[in-house]
Amino acid sequence: MTVDAEPRPQAPKAAAPRWLFAAPWAFVALWSFGYTPTRVALDYCEPIFMLAVRYMGVLAVLIPAYLLVRPPLPQRPRDWMHLAIVGLLIQGAYFTLTNIAIKIGASAAGLGIVLALQPILIALLAPRLAGEIVEPRVWIGLLLGLAGVAVVVLAKSTAGATLAGILTAFAALVFITAGTLWEKRFGTTHHPIVANLVQCSVALVVALAAAAPLERFHIDWSWPFSLSMLYLVIGNSIVAMTLMLAMIRYGQVTRASSLLFLVPPGSALFAWLILGEPMPPLAWIGMIVAGIGVWIVNAKRAKA
Repeated sequence: MTVDAEPRPQAPKAAAPRWLFAAPWAFVALWSFGYTPTRVALDYCEPIFMLAVRYMGVLAVLIPAYLLVRPPLPQRPRDWMHLAIVGLLIQGAYFTLTNIAIKIGASAAGLGIVLALQPILIALLAPRLAGEIVEPRVWIGLLLGLAGVAVVVLAKSTAGATLAGILTAFAALVFITAGTLWEKRFGTTHHPIVANLVQCSVALVVALAAAAPLERFHIDWSWPFSLSMLYLVIGNSIVAMTLMLAMIRYGQVTRASSLLFLVPPGSALFAWLILGEPMPPLAWIGMIVAGIGVWIVNAKRAKA
């Protein structure tokens, strides 16, 4: 069956860059490792204000970079709008709601499983909103990935969760799903410096607005906090987000989102190696199952 009409009214995209073949592995490593510096930084700063400080750091890096490189700016008002909307949905609302969920009692297991539903939700909506056909083989991989994540997070978690925390996690899930599909449908190629500047500026406003009524804007400055924030600014907010949006823009959104199944197992592995957190045998099994699921989703269909 062929698709007669393209449902995404947008400008043609440029050819995929050569470095994109390495993007999945780099993204999973950078995104998974972000759990460890986040845990360290939370010992010295309130969770939502920490997010605002992170975006201040991003702007402190990117504004001089923009003045030095002078990359081209978006030419149409709609391009500015789409960049701002993706920044609002993912960098702003998703990360802010995730941190609020942690603050008000979402357990690691509950948060991990709720957010792991994102590739499933993307696959359900992608045919309608992004014009993608999700094959039965891909669904098998998605369900295996979700099962593997559930095994990992439940094997490592002993804490309960509050209803408010879980509901907030579901709200975060809605926003990252909406941002991912918006980028796939309307996103066009922009210089990473420009895209990150716009999106993180919007996210900074969201984080400050959310922190103002809830937190004291206090930081206990230390080397562990500073080094953790340095990684979160460069590794997560700039490099990893650039890789994620590039994979969504140039590939299938379902396949790109499936990589998020590897993040909870990867985070558990880094926490075991660096923070000494326990890694039960069942968690290793879940990691393998999640990896098989992602491999099935992303394996190229054999030609007849």
